[in-house]
Amino acid sequence: MRTVLVTGGAGFIGSHFTKRLLRSEDVAAVTVLDALTYAGHIENLGEAFLDPKLDFVEGNILDTELVNDLVTRHNHIVHFAAESHVDRSFYEAGNFLTTNVLGTRTLLDAASRLGVDKFVHVSTDEVYGPLLTGMADESAPLRPSIPYAASKAASDLVALSYFQTYGVPVCITRSSNNYGPCQHPEKIIPLFVTRLLKGEPVTLHGCGQHIRNWLHVEDNCAGIELVLRAGVPGEVYNIAGGTDLTNKELTQHILRVCDADWTAVAYVPDRQANDLRYAMDCSKITRELGYQPTRALNEGLEATADWYRANPGRWAPLLRNPQTRIPQVRVPAPEGA
Repeated sequence: MRTVLVTGGAGFIGSHFTKRLLRSEDVAAVTVLDALTYAGHIENLGEAFLDPKLDFVEGNILDTELVNDLVTRHNHIVHFAAESHVDRSFYEAGNFLTTNVLGTRTLLDAASRLGVDKFVHVSTDEVYGPLLTGMADESAPLRPSIPYAASKAASDLVALSYFQTYGVPVCITRSSNNYGPCQHPEKIIPLFVTRLLKGEPVTLHGCGQHIRNWLHVEDNCAGIELVLRAGVPGEVYNIAGGTDLTNKELTQHILRVCDADWTAVAYVPDRQANDLRYAMDCSKITRELGYQPTRALNEGLEATADWYRANPGRWAPLLRNPQTRIPQVRVPAPEGA
Protein backbone atom coordinates (compact mmCIF):
# COMPACT_ATOMS: atom_id res chain seq x y z
CA MET A 1 0.00 0.00 0.00
CA ARG A 2 1.20 3.48 -0.81
CA THR A 3 1.76 6.12 1.84
CA VAL A 4 2.24 9.50 0.19
CA LEU A 5 3.67 12.77 1.46
CA VAL A 6 2.26 15.66 -0.58
CA THR A 7 4.06 18.96 -0.10
CA GLY A 8 1.99 22.02 -0.89
CA GLY A 9 -1.13 19.88 -0.70
CA ALA A 10 -3.33 22.77 0.42
CA GLY A 11 -2.46 24.80 -2.65
CA PHE A 12 -4.35 24.85 -5.93
CA ILE A 13 -2.93 21.86 -7.81
CA GLY A 14 -1.78 20.05 -4.67
CA SER A 15 -5.24 20.01 -3.12
CA HIS A 16 -6.81 18.59 -6.27
CA PHE A 17 -4.12 15.92 -6.37
CA THR A 18 -4.56 15.09 -2.69
CA LYS A 19 -8.28 14.54 -3.13
CA ARG A 20 -7.54 12.34 -6.13
CA LEU A 21 -5.14 10.20 -4.08
CA LEU A 22 -7.62 9.79 -1.26
CA ARG A 23 -10.07 8.18 -3.69
CA SER A 24 -7.50 5.49 -4.58
CA GLU A 25 -8.01 2.16 -2.85
CA ASP A 26 -4.30 1.30 -2.88
CA VAL A 27 -3.34 4.51 -1.03
CA ALA A 28 -3.31 3.81 2.69
CA ALA A 29 -2.40 7.26 3.99
CA VAL A 30 -1.72 10.76 2.69
CA THR A 31 0.04 13.50 4.62
CA VAL A 32 -0.17 17.08 3.41
CA LEU A 33 2.69 19.34 4.41
CA ASP A 34 1.85 22.98 3.73
CA ALA A 35 3.08 26.28 5.14
CA LEU A 36 -0.34 27.89 4.49
CA THR A 37 1.14 31.00 2.94
CA TYR A 38 -1.01 33.31 0.79
CA ALA A 39 -1.88 30.60 -1.78
CA GLY A 40 -2.38 27.64 0.56
CA HIS A 41 -5.73 27.19 2.31
CA ILE A 42 -7.16 24.28 4.27
CA GLU A 43 -10.51 25.11 2.65
CA ASN A 44 -9.07 23.92 -0.67
CA LEU A 45 -9.18 20.38 0.68
CA GLY A 46 -12.89 20.65 1.45
CA GLU A 47 -14.49 17.49 2.80
CA ALA A 48 -11.26 15.60 2.14
CA PHE A 49 -9.89 17.28 5.26
CA LEU A 50 -12.15 14.94 7.24
CA ASP A 51 -10.96 11.78 5.48
CA PRO A 52 -9.39 9.40 8.04
CA LYS A 53 -6.62 8.62 5.55
CA LEU A 54 -5.51 12.26 5.54
CA ASP A 55 -3.10 13.84 8.00
CA PHE A 56 -2.44 17.57 7.72
CA VAL A 57 0.80 19.16 8.97
CA GLU A 58 1.34 22.89 8.89
CA GLY A 59 5.02 23.43 8.28
CA ASN A 60 7.77 24.48 5.92
CA ILE A 61 9.76 22.29 3.55
CA LEU A 62 12.89 24.09 4.80
CA ASP A 63 12.36 22.58 8.28
CA THR A 64 14.86 19.72 8.14
CA GLU A 65 13.75 18.03 11.35
CA LEU A 66 10.09 18.07 10.36
CA VAL A 67 10.81 16.87 6.83
CA ASN A 68 12.95 13.99 8.11
CA ASP A 69 10.21 12.92 10.51
CA LEU A 70 7.57 12.91 7.77
CA VAL A 71 9.70 11.14 5.17
CA THR A 72 10.34 8.24 7.58
CA ARG A 73 6.59 7.55 7.55
CA HIS A 74 5.99 7.62 3.79
CA ASN A 75 7.22 5.64 0.83
CA HIS A 76 6.24 8.19 -1.84
CA ILE A 77 6.72 11.95 -2.10
CA VAL A 78 4.90 14.26 -4.51
CA HIS A 79 6.44 17.71 -4.30
CA PHE A 80 4.18 20.65 -5.23
CA ALA A 81 5.30 23.18 -2.61
CA ALA A 82 6.75 26.24 -4.35
CA GLU A 83 6.58 29.95 -4.79
CA SER A 84 4.85 30.08 -8.16
CA HIS A 85 3.59 33.51 -9.19
CA VAL A 86 5.58 35.15 -11.97
CA ASP A 87 4.90 38.77 -10.96
CA ARG A 88 5.83 38.14 -7.32
CA SER A 89 9.16 36.65 -8.42
CA PHE A 90 10.17 40.02 -9.89
CA TYR A 91 10.11 41.55 -6.41
CA GLU A 92 10.82 38.54 -4.19
CA ALA A 93 13.41 36.57 -6.16
CA GLY A 94 15.25 35.57 -2.98
CA ASN A 95 12.16 33.92 -1.53
CA PHE A 96 11.66 31.98 -4.76
CA LEU A 97 15.22 30.70 -4.78
CA THR A 98 15.11 29.78 -1.09
CA THR A 99 11.83 27.89 -1.22
CA ASN A 100 12.04 26.36 -4.66
CA VAL A 101 15.70 25.35 -4.67
CA LEU A 102 16.74 24.91 -1.03
CA GLY A 103 13.36 23.54 -0.02
CA THR A 104 13.57 20.93 -2.78
CA ARG A 105 17.09 20.06 -1.65
CA THR A 106 15.85 19.53 1.93
CA LEU A 107 13.28 17.02 0.72
CA LEU A 108 15.78 15.28 -1.54
CA ASP A 109 18.30 15.01 1.28
CA ALA A 110 15.70 13.28 3.43
CA ALA A 111 14.66 10.98 0.59
CA SER A 112 18.30 10.09 -0.04
CA ARG A 113 19.05 9.27 3.61
CA LEU A 114 15.81 7.56 4.50
CA GLY A 115 14.76 6.00 1.22
CA VAL A 116 11.52 6.31 -0.77
CA ASP A 117 10.01 4.32 -3.60
CA LYS A 118 9.24 7.37 -5.75
CA PHE A 119 9.84 11.13 -5.61
CA VAL A 120 7.74 13.14 -8.09
CA HIS A 121 8.94 16.70 -8.51
CA VAL A 122 6.27 18.94 -10.05
CA SER A 123 7.61 21.64 -12.37
CA THR A 124 6.50 23.91 -15.22
CA ASP A 125 6.82 24.47 -18.96
CA GLU A 126 8.34 27.88 -18.20
CA VAL A 127 11.73 26.27 -17.53
CA TYR A 128 12.16 25.85 -21.30
CA GLY A 129 11.83 29.57 -21.81
CA PRO A 130 10.09 31.25 -24.76
CA LEU A 131 9.84 29.49 -28.11
CA LEU A 132 8.86 31.51 -31.16
CA THR A 133 8.40 28.31 -33.19
CA GLY A 134 8.35 24.58 -32.56
CA MET A 135 7.85 22.71 -29.28
CA ALA A 136 10.13 21.67 -26.44
CA ASP A 137 10.37 17.99 -25.67
CA GLU A 138 11.90 16.66 -22.48
CA SER A 139 15.43 16.79 -23.92
CA ALA A 140 15.21 20.48 -24.83
CA PRO A 141 17.63 22.85 -23.08
CA LEU A 142 16.40 24.80 -20.08
CA ARG A 143 16.44 28.53 -20.89
CA PRO A 144 14.33 30.30 -18.26
CA SER A 145 14.05 34.06 -18.62
CA ILE A 146 12.29 35.09 -15.39
CA PRO A 147 13.20 34.49 -11.71
CA TYR A 148 10.32 32.09 -11.04
CA ALA A 149 11.19 29.90 -14.02
CA ALA A 150 14.88 30.03 -13.15
CA SER A 151 14.19 28.83 -9.62
CA LYS A 152 12.13 25.93 -10.97
CA ALA A 153 14.76 25.03 -13.56
CA ALA A 154 17.38 25.00 -10.83
CA SER A 155 15.25 22.75 -8.63
CA ASP A 156 14.69 20.41 -11.59
CA LEU A 157 18.43 20.07 -12.09
CA VAL A 158 19.04 19.50 -8.38
CA ALA A 159 16.38 16.77 -8.39
CA LEU A 160 17.92 15.02 -11.40
CA SER A 161 21.37 15.27 -9.83
CA TYR A 162 20.09 13.40 -6.76
CA PHE A 163 18.94 10.60 -9.05
CA GLN A 164 22.32 10.42 -10.78
CA THR A 165 24.46 10.84 -7.66
CA TYR A 166 22.45 9.18 -4.89
CA GLY A 167 19.94 7.02 -6.71
CA VAL A 168 16.88 8.87 -5.40
CA PRO A 169 14.02 7.61 -7.64
CA VAL A 170 13.07 11.04 -8.97
CA CYS A 171 10.61 11.76 -11.77
CA ILE A 172 9.84 15.28 -12.96
CA THR A 173 6.59 16.53 -14.46
CA ARG A 174 6.41 19.80 -16.35
CA SER A 175 2.92 21.09 -17.02
CA SER A 176 1.50 23.96 -19.00
CA ASN A 177 -0.79 26.59 -17.44
CA ASN A 178 -3.37 25.04 -15.12
CA TYR A 179 -6.86 26.36 -14.41
CA GLY A 180 -9.89 25.19 -12.45
CA PRO A 181 -11.72 25.67 -9.13
CA CYS A 182 -9.90 26.93 -6.03
CA GLN A 183 -7.10 28.74 -7.85
CA HIS A 184 -5.79 31.90 -6.16
CA PRO A 185 -7.20 34.99 -7.90
CA GLU A 186 -3.80 36.40 -8.77
CA LYS A 187 -3.62 34.00 -11.74
CA ILE A 188 -5.11 35.24 -15.01
CA ILE A 189 -8.23 33.07 -15.31
CA PRO A 190 -9.51 33.45 -11.73
CA LEU A 191 -8.39 37.10 -11.69
CA PHE A 192 -10.39 37.90 -14.82
CA VAL A 193 -13.40 35.83 -13.72
CA THR A 194 -13.59 37.36 -10.26
CA ARG A 195 -13.11 40.93 -11.48
CA LEU A 196 -15.80 40.49 -14.12
CA LEU A 197 -18.16 38.99 -11.55
CA LYS A 198 -17.59 42.14 -9.48
CA GLY A 199 -18.28 44.35 -12.48
CA GLU A 200 -14.67 45.55 -12.65
CA PRO A 201 -12.44 45.84 -15.75
CA VAL A 202 -9.71 43.39 -16.66
CA THR A 203 -6.36 44.22 -18.24
CA LEU A 204 -4.34 42.70 -21.05
CA HIS A 205 -0.60 43.24 -21.34
CA GLY A 206 0.58 44.69 -24.63
CA CYS A 207 -1.60 43.50 -27.51
CA GLY A 208 -2.67 40.29 -25.77
CA GLN A 209 -0.70 38.09 -28.15
CA HIS A 210 1.22 36.04 -25.57
CA ILE A 211 0.51 32.34 -26.17
CA ARG A 212 -0.03 29.74 -23.46
CA ASN A 213 -1.31 26.17 -23.39
CA TRP A 214 -4.25 25.68 -21.02
CA LEU A 215 -4.68 22.48 -19.03
CA HIS A 216 -7.48 21.70 -16.61
CA VAL A 217 -6.05 20.97 -13.16
CA GLU A 218 -7.71 17.54 -13.03
CA ASP A 219 -6.02 16.55 -16.29
CA ASN A 220 -2.66 17.62 -14.88
CA CYS A 221 -3.32 15.62 -11.70
CA ALA A 222 -4.19 12.57 -13.78
CA GLY A 223 -0.84 12.87 -15.54
CA ILE A 224 1.04 13.32 -12.28
CA GLU A 225 -0.65 10.23 -10.85
CA LEU A 226 0.43 8.22 -13.88
CA VAL A 227 4.01 9.35 -13.30
CA LEU A 228 3.75 8.49 -9.59
CA ARG A 229 2.56 5.00 -10.41
CA ALA A 230 4.49 4.13 -13.55
CA GLY A 231 7.03 6.83 -14.32
CA VAL A 232 10.62 5.73 -14.82
CA PRO A 233 13.06 7.21 -12.25
CA GLY A 234 15.36 9.76 -13.79
CA GLU A 235 12.85 10.69 -16.48
CA VAL A 236 11.03 13.94 -17.22
CA TYR A 237 7.42 14.02 -18.48
CA ASN A 238 5.78 17.02 -20.14
CA ILE A 239 2.03 17.39 -19.46
CA ALA A 240 -0.17 19.74 -21.49
CA GLY A 241 -3.79 20.08 -22.56
CA GLY A 242 -3.63 20.68 -26.28
CA THR A 243 -5.39 24.10 -26.19
CA ASP A 244 -3.04 26.93 -27.23
CA LEU A 245 -4.51 30.43 -26.94
CA THR A 246 -3.27 33.96 -27.09
CA ASN A 247 -4.23 35.93 -24.00
CA LYS A 248 -6.64 37.88 -26.17
CA GLU A 249 -8.31 34.64 -27.31
CA LEU A 250 -8.45 33.43 -23.70
CA THR A 251 -10.05 36.72 -22.68
CA GLN A 252 -12.74 36.24 -25.32
CA HIS A 253 -13.61 32.86 -23.78
CA ILE A 254 -13.70 34.32 -20.27
CA LEU A 255 -15.90 37.23 -21.37
CA ARG A 256 -18.35 34.72 -22.83
CA VAL A 257 -18.64 32.57 -19.72
CA CYS A 258 -18.99 35.68 -17.54
CA ASP A 259 -21.62 37.33 -19.79
CA ALA A 260 -19.36 40.33 -20.40
CA ASP A 261 -18.00 42.09 -23.49
CA TRP A 262 -14.89 43.92 -24.64
CA THR A 263 -15.92 47.17 -22.97
CA ALA A 264 -14.70 45.50 -19.76
CA VAL A 265 -11.15 45.12 -21.13
CA ALA A 266 -8.33 47.66 -20.76
CA TYR A 267 -4.89 47.34 -22.32
CA VAL A 268 -1.75 48.10 -20.32
CA PRO A 269 1.90 48.33 -21.38
CA ASP A 270 3.62 44.96 -21.47
CA ARG A 271 5.89 44.12 -18.57
CA GLN A 272 9.62 44.01 -19.23
CA ALA A 273 9.85 40.22 -18.95
CA ASN A 274 6.87 38.52 -20.53
CA ASP A 275 7.71 35.47 -22.63
CA LEU A 276 5.73 35.53 -25.86
CA ARG A 277 5.11 31.80 -26.28
CA TYR A 278 5.52 28.53 -24.41
CA ALA A 279 5.02 25.22 -26.21
CA MET A 280 5.73 21.63 -25.20
CA ASP A 281 5.74 18.30 -26.98
CA CYS A 282 3.80 15.92 -24.69
CA SER A 283 3.93 12.81 -26.85
CA LYS A 284 6.26 10.99 -24.42
CA ILE A 285 3.77 10.69 -21.55
CA THR A 286 1.04 9.69 -24.01
CA ARG A 287 3.24 7.11 -25.70
CA GLU A 288 4.80 5.62 -22.56
CA LEU A 289 2.10 6.04 -19.90
CA GLY A 290 -1.12 6.38 -21.90
CA TYR A 291 -1.91 9.94 -20.80
CA GLN A 292 -4.76 11.80 -22.50
CA PRO A 293 -6.40 15.04 -21.31
CA THR A 294 -10.18 14.68 -21.17
CA ARG A 295 -11.61 18.12 -20.34
CA ALA A 296 -12.56 20.47 -23.18
CA LEU A 297 -11.59 24.09 -22.60
CA ASN A 298 -15.07 25.56 -23.03
CA GLU A 299 -16.65 23.16 -20.57
CA GLY A 300 -13.76 23.55 -18.14
CA LEU A 301 -13.96 27.36 -18.20
CA GLU A 302 -17.72 27.33 -17.72
CA ALA A 303 -17.43 25.02 -14.72
CA THR A 304 -14.62 27.13 -13.30
CA ALA A 305 -16.62 30.34 -13.63
CA ASP A 306 -19.60 28.61 -12.01
CA TRP A 307 -17.43 27.67 -9.03
CA TYR A 308 -16.32 31.27 -8.50
CA ARG A 309 -19.94 32.45 -8.80
CA ALA A 310 -21.01 29.96 -6.15
CA ASN A 311 -18.10 30.58 -3.75
CA PRO A 312 -17.48 34.32 -3.36
CA GLY A 313 -16.52 33.79 0.28
CA ARG A 314 -13.51 31.78 -0.86
CA TRP A 315 -12.00 34.42 -3.15
CA ALA A 316 -13.39 37.86 -2.34
CA PRO A 317 -11.21 38.35 0.80
CA LEU A 318 -8.09 37.49 -1.20
CA LEU A 319 -8.67 40.39 -3.56
CA ARG A 320 -8.03 42.79 -0.69
CA ASN A 321 -4.32 41.94 -0.98
CA PRO A 322 -2.92 44.79 -3.08
CA GLN A 323 -0.19 42.53 -4.45
CA THR A 324 -2.81 40.67 -6.48
CA ARG A 325 -3.90 43.79 -8.34
CA ILE A 326 -2.59 44.96 -11.70
CA PRO A 327 -2.21 48.75 -12.11
CA GLN A 328 -5.03 50.18 -14.18
CA VAL A 329 -2.92 52.22 -16.63
CA ARG A 330 -4.89 52.56 -19.84
CA VAL A 331 -3.39 52.83 -23.28
CA PRO A 332 -5.20 52.82 -26.63
CA ALA A 333 -6.53 49.39 -27.56
CA PRO A 334 -5.06 47.70 -30.62
CA GLU A 335 -7.16 47.64 -33.77
CA GLY A 336 -9.78 44.91 -33.76
CA ALA A 337 -10.13 44.74 -29.98
